[in-house]
Amino acid sequence: MSDPAVRSVTVGPRPGKAEIDGLLPARRLIVHGDDADLAAVLVRLLRRDALGTEVAYLPVSRRSRAAVSWGFPSSFGDAVALARSGTARDMPLVRDDNGGVLAGRGEIRDLYGEAYCDATRVLHGRVRSLVVDAGPEGVHVRGGRGVTAATGRAIQIGTTGATPVRDGVAHPREIKRWAWYRHTEPWRPVLPG
Repeated sequence: MSDPAVRSVTVGPRPGKAEIDGLLPARRLIVHGDDADLAAVLVRLLRRDALGTEVAYLPVSRRSRAAVSWGFPSSFGDAVALARSGTARDMPLVRDDNGGVLAGRGEIRDLYGEAYCDATRVLHGRVRSLVVDAGPEGVHVRGGRGVTAATGRAIQIGTTGATPVRDGVAHPREIKRWAWYRHTEPWRPVLPG
């Protein structure tokens, strides 16, 4: 890296307190991993009250939902160039009511229940899948037949029992209620243009 204020440190997948807290404070962190790795870093920044830290993302997969939703380059070379010299901007952080952060895509399969995106009822009944994408507008909800697409500040879900999946990682237990919502403070991704 050409900027002496940016350190290059390798950490394992799903970095936690031990790996991230030692890097703070930092002007910019560069995350090379999958969407769940990015979300893990954002959780630590949230918990350390360090959301002002710039975050560049080098996705390991061209199918990264976070890269698509936020506009990160999917080409590794383009992502490296942006990480080195790009500008960070404030963007809404999407979190959940169980202490997690959604960097790209959340999904609940085989869902029976009711869901609201802000004041719009988007689900009443059973669907194969309810999909929530984090992005610059907050949350975008969609799914198969029976789901009304909507974009808003929050999605609240009530169910007889289901397991949410955040950025490809299943929640460790079945839930009856779940919410993804815009946090009160933004995060600072390094984005093109």
